[in-house]
Amino acid sequence: MENTGSLRRYGIIAGAGYVLLFVLAIFANFVVREGLIVAGDAAQTAANIRGSEGLFRTGLVSFMLVFVIDVPVAWALYVLFSPVNRNLSLLSAWFRIVYTVFMGVALIFFFQALQLYSKAEFLKVFTEEQLNAQALTALDLFNSTWLIGLLAFGVHLVIAGVLLVKSRWTAPLLGYIVMISGITYVIDTAAHSLLANYADYAMVLLVIVAVPSILAEGWFGLWLLIKGGKNIQAELE
Repeated sequence: MENTGSLRRYGIIAGAGYVLLFVLAIFANFVVREGLIVAGDAAQTAANIRGSEGLFRTGLVSFMLVFVIDVPVAWALYVLFSPVNRNLSLLSAWFRIVYTVFMGVALIFFFQALQLYSKAEFLKVFTEEQLNAQALTALDLFNSTWLIGLLAFGVHLVIAGVLLVKSRWTAPLLGYIVMISGITYVIDTAAHSLLANYADYAMVLLVIVAVPSILAEGWFGLWLLIKGGKNIQAELE
């Protein structure tokens, strides 16, 4: 078992990573992805991205940083919560790593879209409309791949919430909110799969996912950074 001082260091690592992830993900998703990509409109999406290429590239870099930072966060959370329940902590870490792998794969399609918008010499065999359609398809593939990854991320959050409640290191409310946040990710992925008219409910589902997610992950990250690992009161299993 790690001593209290060592666990505190892992809490700081996880907290600092979580705060960075929180800022980067909000920027990349809501400012860049939601701000530039217009669902079903390849021409408008192309105009938006070509007119704000720097912003699009910054969003890509932000997603790449999320991909990289998620690995040490998964590791630090595993070590931090191992005294509570090692098996659950390991399972939680694995689900987060699975999510991270899907994020990395999804980024390939983001790169592909950028390439299609570049007007490289070898792409001149395609018309502009064809290139725009292919680019939007690549961005849709990014969304779909990331969406599957978010299913694993949701399960990770549910388990992390259980560990928080079991640990008794903080108010149980934080653990329950983290669990609710994870459940909303699972619901959203299921809705994409089951509802042919998902677009009709997209805004409602976005709110359902975003509100508990911002509250839970923001609070969780700050708690990890400020207090994570300070109080080791859980019963070892």
